[in-house]
Amino acid sequence: MPTDLTFADQKKLFRVEPGSKFRLKDYRTEWHHEGLHGVDKGRTEKELKADAKEYLKENLKSLSAAQELLWASDQRSVLVIFQAMDAAGKDGTIKHVMSGLNPQGCSVHSFKRPSDEEYDHTYLWRHMKALPERGKIVVFNRSHYENLLVTKVHPEWLKNEKLPEGERGEDFWKSREQDINNLEMHLWRNGVTIVKFFLYVSRKEQQKRFIDRLTDESKHWKFSLADLSERIHWDAYMKAYEDAIGATSTEWAPWWVIPADQKYVTRAIVSSVLRRTIESLGLKYPSVDSAQKARLAEALTTLRGEG
Repeated sequence: MPTDLTFADQKKLFRVEPGSKFRLKDYRTEWHHEGLHGVDKGRTEKELKADAKEYLKENLKSLSAAQELLWASDQRSVLVIFQAMDAAGKDGTIKHVMSGLNPQGCSVHSFKRPSDEEYDHTYLWRHMKALPERGKIVVFNRSHYENLLVTKVHPEWLKNEKLPEGERGEDFWKSREQDINNLEMHLWRNGVTIVKFFLYVSRKEQQKRFIDRLTDESKHWKFSLADLSERIHWDAYMKAYEDAIGATSTEWAPWWVIPADQKYVTRAIVSSVLRRTIESLGLKYPSVDSAQKARLAEALTTLRGEG
């Protein structure tokens, strides 16, 4: 199953190699249980689901330990970015993967339509305000990448940004890609590790999930007519994602394209990649010098002496 893979295998399958020609058609939206590299040969879909859920449960313990080390070292922070089409499972993935973390050191920011105040600043302003402080994990449910995606599909919405007059052609979008790459390099240089996930759902699976929301009254609140209108622009969004991911998957802030047609697989892979990324940072618990050790020994003696 996906979780049996080494970190190197995961990078080969899901990480977008910086500088490479990125094409969505080279990535899968589902995980075939007959196997990639022969990993899942002979395993049924039911067995795969059970194994993925068990792995997620166990992996959350390791992820929690990694978060504690991140907090204790107080040198780095982690920014996790989720982008996807509607109904790809961002909310559920965030809920399941982050459920085992200490809420004092982890927060989630969901970015919807900008406010009037936010429109009076640059498009990066509201995202910069939400960046993680040292020792913490911050999750962006949608992000500054909306400004390379939604506004590219709907360029008429750029009028809301009150930008100076000018052309809105290819050079305009390349300048935005450059802005984002420069910002993310600045963050990386200053101790922010960035992990970017694109949950890659198929059009057919999105249709299935939309129908499920419309036929189950308890899920009606999840559906918006805007979701259906945006579905019409599917091909334009796929092209926008392809351009954005290809231009902004860098050594300091790589993109991971995660199959999203099977929610349990998505959650297992995301949790594994996130944990292994934090573990790869080489963090250590703060050391204590001899003077501090002596004071700690005195404190221990005092406490034991209380009987």
